[in-house]
Amino acid sequence: MTTSTHPLFAEALAELGLDLTVRSFPEGTRTAADAAAAIGCELSQIVKSLIFAADGVPVLVLMDGASRVDVEAVRRELGAGKVTRADAALVRETTGYAIGGVPPFGHRTRTRVLADRSLLAHEEIWAAAGTPTTVFPMAPDELIAYAGAELADVREHTTEG
Repeated sequence: MTTSTHPLFAEALAELGLDLTVRSFPEGTRTAADAAAAIGCELSQIVKSLIFAADGVPVLVLMDGASRVDVEAVRRELGAGKVTRADAALVRETTGYAIGGVPPFGHRTRTRVLADRSLLAHEEIWAAAGTPTTVFPMAPDELIAYAGAELADVREHTTEG
């Protein structure tokens, strides 16, 4: 690794035997747009790690940075009655990380993970490495495998004009 990261994420990398290139951007990578600008990549190459509550049970959704999650699609995919966006306290309790730095794997608790198929459109994608200033690159299929994610179509589709 080229830079330090969140201790929980560093521990997960060691357990997985991963030696990733973690890059630090002091200006911050808290939002997908901030991360894409700092890295110099397309917005859709950024992985957003978003926590939702499906019938009160946390679930992680991995989404490309240019898209929004279709909560109704997540609800259908999970067979849940109700899906809502998790608040900051639930995100930290579930993952061990603050919003803006949640990585796609290496969380405090194991949750169900859905990865939107749009992530497969690139050879390399970038995800948070446990802090709002650190990121790492990885091939999408590898990232999805390490996250233990199920592929799904859960991005919001907009209709134009």
